[in-house]
Amino acid sequence: MYNSLLNLNYAKWTIAIAFADALPIAVKAATVAEVENFTNMKMSKITQWSKENKLHFNDKKSKFMLISRRRKERKAIDTYLNNNHLEQVDKIKYLGIIIDSKFKFNKHIKYITDRCQKLTNALSNLARIAWGLRHEALKTINNGSILPQLLYAAPVWIESINKECNRLLHSTT
Repeated sequence: MYNSLLNLNYAKWTIAIAFADALPIAVKAATVAEVENFTNMKMSKITQWSKENKLHFNDKKSKFMLISRRRKERKAIDTYLNNNHLEQVDKIKYLGIIIDSKFKFNKHIKYITDRCQKLTNALSNLARIAWGLRHEALKTINNGSILPQLLYAAPVWIESINKECNRLLHSTT
């Protein structure tokens, strides 16, 4: 049934992707006013589909984010689902990745490094106190617990980090 939602007649400027119970929708337009208009048209279509299929999307959990590099255009837009105003955010966590409105992934990197730092501290304290583990055992724990978190979804965000590093290198020379 959920597939029929993905197969709605979306315009060429709209992409709907589903994973489990998440349904991100991307809308592309020339101006912010057009994005607002196109998004609300799609939300109306989705609301109608949900009524016809006796399903309900939680408008309290649903959020939207405007991604734009333009500086002079307005940033706040009004988007509605089930005739309720959706909250506009500057970052969204989707499938474990924090996506920000500039696609810089700085917030994602900070979140993951903080998480790994806490895990590293906990593991090192535990290893010293309880187990007295050797270097090889700690390396195995690191490779099995820390590295997978650090590298999770790296193909999604690594190019952004590379561009930022290159920009910083060139700005200092």
